[in-house]
Amino acid sequence: MVAANLIDGRAIASEVVAELAGRIAALKKRGVQPGLCFVRVGEDPASKVYVGRKEKACSDLGIYSETRVLPEATSERELLSTLAGLNADPRLHGILVQAPLPAHICQAVVYSAVQPEKDVDGFHPVNVGKLMLGDSSGFLPCTPAGIRELLVRSSVKIEAQR
Repeated sequence: MVAANLIDGRAIASEVVAELAGRIAALKKRGVQPGLCFVRVGEDPASKVYVGRKEKACSDLGIYSETRVLPEATSERELLSTLAGLNADPRLHGILVQAPLPAHICQAVVYSAVQPEKDVDGFHPVNVGKLMLGDSSGFLPCTPAGIRELLVRSSVKIEAQR
């Protein structure tokens, strides 16, 4: 592969972090302390690493964050009760329910329980619907949005195949 075709993810990540830092500072000047909660059910090693990295990013950016770690045996009802409390918490502007969830918990039910305006993963049916309709007011799914950002910032032209 020719170096000109490589996407420099680290450089783009640095740009995004710098932009976020400015946006967060502007929010704080207006008296808004951004808040995010991570919810992890069980001890999946990859999930622990992923959430740990997100916690560090929040700390580095000055975002209030907390993590709720629930036992693997947590019932769906208990998880939904936890989410109801987080939905009602005014300190939290976003909630991320870390997948995978244990097999006895229905992901669709759980993702639907997070208020759409706090659903940072973009999995709530309202946010999925907005995405399908081209309405940019909802949260976008993180991975596709990140990939799109990499492509746009790298000036990669995407053309439809006929």
